[in-house]
Amino acid sequence: MFYWVVKAILWPFLHLVFRPWAEGVENVPKEGPVILAGNHLSFADHFFGALFLPRKVISLGKSDYFTGRGLKGVLSRAFFSGVGTVPIDRSGGKASEAALRTGKRILGEGQVLAIYPEGTRSPDGRLYKGKTGVARLALESRAPVIPWAMVNTFEMMPPGRPLPKLGIRPGVRFGKPLDFSRYYGMEEDRLVLRAVTDEIMYALMELADQEYVDKYAASAKAEAARAAKESGRRR
Repeated sequence: MFYWVVKAILWPFLHLVFRPWAEGVENVPKEGPVILAGNHLSFADHFFGALFLPRKVISLGKSDYFTGRGLKGVLSRAFFSGVGTVPIDRSGGKASEAALRTGKRILGEGQVLAIYPEGTRSPDGRLYKGKTGVARLALESRAPVIPWAMVNTFEMMPPGRPLPKLGIRPGVRFGKPLDFSRYYGMEEDRLVLRAVTDEIMYALMELADQEYVDKYAASAKAEAARAAKESGRRR
């Protein structure tokens, strides 16, 4: 219920101020389990990604969003709960398995699950290599996968900017369902998982018209941080 209250409040305001647009909404099934596999350009994606869908969209978010203290912690928990985020531990290893189990449970309940295969926001607006968790979920749950591409949200609210820029219209494109039935029963094959993931990322690249980088976004961020540190030492 809280999800729909937040959406009812946000939608008129966001529509009036930012004039968001959407394409391909009809590609998302009206019932049954669905995986929305999307690019992740900006914090603004949380606001605009699911606005045009008549179904509740659940996403998996890091548990840090729900463990803060004081007023900031309360507001963070309220916001992420309101936009349909379920907290998970994203530290890797057994935590990754727990996240997959949570995703399978959500899909098993016939709900819409949003996933960002890049694992983190793009540091520079480009599309980075996808992690294979989305492929495992797709093959194990056999839920349809809909490519879900955000457009202009990086320009509107790039990393480090606390508030979105006005005058930039954010958009979202929903692609046609991807068929991976030829791989059912092969979810333990790493080459298959990589092939499925790469197909998803290619579909996103075309929908979003982004430049693709064959590197994980987290690695790119780490490299940039090291380069900045080295540059600071040389000064």
